[in-house]
Amino acid sequence: MKNFKLINLLLIVATSLLLVNCTTDPIPGPDGIDGVDGVDGVSGTAECAACHNVAKSEEVHASYMFSGHFNENMDHGDGPLSAYGNRSSCTACHTSDGFIDYATVGSVTGDAYPGTQTITCTTCHGEHTSFDFETDGFDYALRILAPVTLMADASVTLDYGENIGSHTCATCHQPRSTFEGAINDDGTVNVSSRFGPHYGAQSTLLEGIQGAELAGYTYDGADGSAAHRAGSSCTQCHMGESTGNNDGLHSLNWTETSCTGCHQNGVPADDFLAEAYQTLEDLLLAEGLLEIDEDGETSIISNPNADLIPAAALWNYRMLYYDHSHGVHNPEYAKDLVNNSIEALSAN
Repeated sequence: MKNFKLINLLLIVATSLLLVNCTTDPIPGPDGIDGVDGVDGVSGTAECAACHNVAKSEEVHASYMFSGHFNENMDHGDGPLSAYGNRSSCTACHTSDGFIDYATVGSVTGDAYPGTQTITCTTCHGEHTSFDFETDGFDYALRILAPVTLMADASVTLDYGENIGSHTCATCHQPRSTFEGAINDDGTVNVSSRFGPHYGAQSTLLEGIQGAELAGYTYDGADGSAAHRAGSSCTQCHMGESTGNNDGLHSLNWTETSCTGCHQNGVPADDFLAEAYQTLEDLLLAEGLLEIDEDGETSIISNPNADLIPAAALWNYRMLYYDHSHGVHNPEYAKDLVNNSIEALSAN
């Protein structure tokens, strides 16, 4: 047993000496070889800086200052509607916070947006949903990217395809009611002082829908068949290359170059409906559905049981008024709405 313990002790001492020798070797080894420096990676901000730079920012702001969104702030005569922050039916489009809530959670709270709120960059733009622009497309950090289901008719969805910016436009530029929704059970029409599609008729006129279409008449440019709808979009016409800040880009004012890409003989006149529209107005005055005040402004005379044809003609008259393009968004559909209304009223 003693021999066994002695052997173990000797082994431990020998091993210790070997370890000391290995770690305290006084003979230096050869110099190591320096590694090759790696290639610098691409800056993580390079792609961002293509848009997020001072020059681009100044260009956007200068252009936006010429827009109706900036200058009018949704004003239609009684002051900016964004002041009406306690109206849930208004705040989604007439207050910045209301639009952001509607875009992100799908609803608004009527009394949550007090005071006047201007429409700014962050109203429409938030965060990129993806930074893989090559695969997922460039989303411009827009809050609304998906096709838009209409508030007044959930059976209709407007899809502008790759022109995703137009979905942001159509979110607010759409009617709040339909003509069919005003028809009473007995076939008469409830005409109120606010009768019509409200100020958002642009998207539905462009689409060629939601006019008061009368039986027995044809309507060209209907159901997305119009040239402006099939071959263009909101952003292509209203955000083209600027000729000096006050048109195109974020001014949202159309440019001649946006038109002449297709209309190679020049920009068509926008007064093609003026005479017919005045004729329709005169007929509606004679029907007792319109009146002219001392300032020369027309207003609706309420009638809870108006006849169908005069009421339909009034709806079409107001749809063209609320559109504000003089019918340019969809010339063929606009002409048929007005001319068919004139013909039906004259024969009524």
